[in-house]
Amino acid sequence: MKKRILFVHETFGRMAGAEQNIQVTAPHLKQTFDLAFMYWNRSGKAESDFEAIFPDSFQVPFDGPPAETSRRVRAVLDKVSPDLVYVHKCIANPVLETLVAWGGPLVRMEHDHDIYCMRSYKYSPWNRRICTRKAGPCCLFPCLAFLKRDRARRPLGISWVSYRRQMRCIALNRRFSAMFVVTAYMRDELIRQGFAPERIHIFPPIPAPAGQTFSSSFSEANRIIFAGQIIRGKGLDALLRSLTLCRQPFRLTVLGSGSHQAYCERLAAELGLSDRVEFPGFVPFEQLASYYREATLVAVPSLWPEPIATIGLEVLRYGLPVVGFDAGGIRDWLRDGETGFLIPWMDLPAMAEKIDHLLANKSEARRLGEQGRLFVNREYAFEPYIERMRQTFAGMIGAR
Repeated sequence: MKKRILFVHETFGRMAGAEQNIQVTAPHLKQTFDLAFMYWNRSGKAESDFEAIFPDSFQVPFDGPPAETSRRVRAVLDKVSPDLVYVHKCIANPVLETLVAWGGPLVRMEHDHDIYCMRSYKYSPWNRRICTRKAGPCCLFPCLAFLKRDRARRPLGISWVSYRRQMRCIALNRRFSAMFVVTAYMRDELIRQGFAPERIHIFPPIPAPAGQTFSSSFSEANRIIFAGQIIRGKGLDALLRSLTLCRQPFRLTVLGSGSHQAYCERLAAELGLSDRVEFPGFVPFEQLASYYREATLVAVPSLWPEPIATIGLEVLRYGLPVVGFDAGGIRDWLRDGETGFLIPWMDLPAMAEKIDHLLANKSEARRLGEQGRLFVNREYAFEPYIERMRQTFAGMIGAR
């Protein structure tokens, strides 16, 4: 009889990277384990895919009255009788407290900074600087992290975050049997927050093999790609300012949408770049490759500390070099001079210089792209990744 794993996650269906990671890995884990799913909300996207993977799914109001939430979680545990619980995104303390009290093996996949940052993105919205402190009183002052930007809250656009609740969340997560993180940067961040190093395992969100890939034509169009959410932390505005320093002709294609898009469109016009920047909007994942066919490079100008920035792994598989800021976990895969160029954080002239260099030297761009393809296929191969995850789960269940 197969052992049972209960997934716990805020969302049922596709939403962003965390859900994509579940959708990619769960079918392979299902070959070894029986799977069930406990969630809070439904996304309305690709829910049928999740239903096929998780025929046993249970909705629980993570934000309900604590006693009722705890009762509902215990009922799911009793019904599923899991051998291991695998938590993805969930910072609801009543849920975590009930899982810890359950007493079985608990594994957390930490996709971002939610459990130890009151704002969840480890950088200041006021000056955009990356936070390097351990969570504690400094979150109150000088960080003022109890004030979180929330555009849905009117008229001020901010919400209140409980310091006491965040500290409790950290304490509960420290009691998990294992923490999975996506990069060495995230591992070091958890160690900074007081987590036991021996319980931390690096499992980057490797995409499933995409089949046949291709090499770009590196055409004379000098196309630069930005792909991702257009939100302030992704740094598209910094990229636009950097491009004003470039001497080579270029065409920037912005693939994505988000709350910062209107601002960036206005900024492109103010900087005189409107005729060289296009905003096609959101592009489905399966259509992105068509934009890579004539690109020369991909820019990853993130200013917040990216847990990993999976777009980098994706484009390296297509033999495209990357130019990006040294922010968070990006340095795990963006090896300076090997897979592209790693730029000191917010150094706009340096970014412009390296972009110019690749636009003017297509043979160098092609060489870095091919090295990147070899690197990602070697270091981020899917089958060894999923097998190591299976073995880790089996070992934890067997040690129970």
